[in-house]
Parts: sequence; C-alpha cells; structure tokens
Amino acid sequence: MFATSYETIVCDTPRPAVARITLNREKQMNAYNWAMTQELQAAIGAYRDDDALRALVIAGAGPRAFCTGGDISGVDAEHGRKVRDQPMGHGREMRDGMQAVLALLKKIDKPSVAMIQGYAVAGGLALALACDFRFAGPEARLGDTSGRFGLLPDEGGAWLFPHIMGFDRALKMSLLHEVYDAKTAFGLGLITELVEGDLEARALEFAQALAAKAPLAVRMVKTMMTRALEGTFESSLGDAQLAVMVTNPSQDVREGGLAFREKRAPKFQGR
Repeated sequence: MFATSYETIVCDTPRPAVARITLNREKQMNAYNWAMTQELQAAIGAYRDDDALRALVIAGAGPRAFCTGGDISGVDAEHGRKVRDQPMGHGREMRDGMQAVLALLKKIDKPSVAMIQGYAVAGGLALALACDFRFAGPEARLGDTSGRFGLLPDEGGAWLFPHIMGFDRALKMSLLHEVYDAKTAFGLGLITELVEGDLEARALEFAQALAAKAPLAVRMVKTMMTRALEGTFESSLGDAQLAVMVTNPSQDVREGGLAFREKRAPKFQGR
C-alpha cells in the first residue's frame, strides 16, 4: 500500500489519484539519511505499482527546505562506521541509497512533481531534477553545495545538472558551489514554474490535472520522450509505432472521442 507508516517520510493522497511523499526531517532541513533512502524506495515503488495513483508530488516538511542533500551532521555515525568497514562500502551505500531512489524515480512511467520550498541543494537538487516537473516559490534556493565539503554530485547530479542546464553552467555551479535564488534558477531551467501565490495549491492542482489525463497515453508519452532523449529520431519513430498499438485500440481513446462529441469531460479509466 502507498499510505504506509514511515519514520522519515509521510505519504498521503491529498487529491483524487494524486500521491504525495513529504520528506519529514524538518529539523535537519530534510537532509536524507540511510533510513530515508530506503523508505523513499518503498514509497515510490508503491506509487509505481498502484494503478489508482496517476501523479506524484514530492515535497519537504516545513518552509526552510525541500532537501539539503545527504545528512553530514554525524547523527548517523553507526551506519557510517558500518559503511567504512566494508570493502567498497561507500560505493555500495551510494548505489543502494540515494542513487537507487533517483534511478527508480526516473524509470517510472507515471509523472512526478517536485514542490520546492526553501533550499534544494546538492543531492536535494538532484532529487528535484529527477522529477518530471519542479514548482517552486519565490523563497526557493537551488544549487550544488557538495564541493564545499569536498564531496561530489554523486547521487545523479553529474548527469542531471548538465542535461537540464547545460554543461558549462552545471560545471560552474558545482565547482563554485553556487546557490541561486528562485528567479535565477527559473532562468537556468531548474524550475518549471515559479509560483508567486499558494505553492501547495498550485502544485496539487497541476498534479490533479495530470492525473485526469488518459493514463495509458500519459505513460506512453513519458516513456517515448525519455527514450527519445537518448536515442535517434528513427528510434523515436519506432517507439511511436509500438505505442499506438497500445493506446489507439484502448477504451480511453473511444471515451475521448465520445466525450468530445457529447461536449463533456472524458472519464479515463486507463484501459
């Protein structure tokens, strides 16, 4: 089930067919630890597997931060010692921790929205960029602070940052540890929509609009565009030929046409 009890995150369904995961370590500015990475994998997997849920919102608890990356405060010292005592321990921790979260999020063929209040930096920025859309308020601050601590954009940022903002800008951000205000981040393409009003209401409204669309078409479009970014034009055409064999004969396509003719909103069932 999606709405399961966790220690470091909160899961709920605030709108019909909309799932929400809230990072719930407000005192630590929602920095992730090992427990959070494991719980995020479970919750995102539950969203993936529940056909009744059609859009996901990821948020951070409190106004100060979406996520500030990995927790380096030392509170997870026992886990850290276990990591250091294992051969290749740090690499395994990264692979099975936040990298696994981002890989899972990128693989899902249903849409995801990051709702950014306050800071989204280092691994927190990578988490936001792994979502399909990013909505942020004017107080948001986005950037890569990893290098301040001699660390790397190792959660997935080394791929995500240049793909979204361009190689030179991404390299500059990481090497100089830059953090941008919301307006600058929007101009760099890190934010999809800059929200001046009620951020939560706007993010949930957008997610609900996504959830109301034909589920098969939504999933196919996301899959096709994701594959197209890494393939050729010809391979994208081939993907489209395969996809229409699923969507065109579907009940949803028939419902879409019928609703148009009857001048009403369609009721898509994902079949």
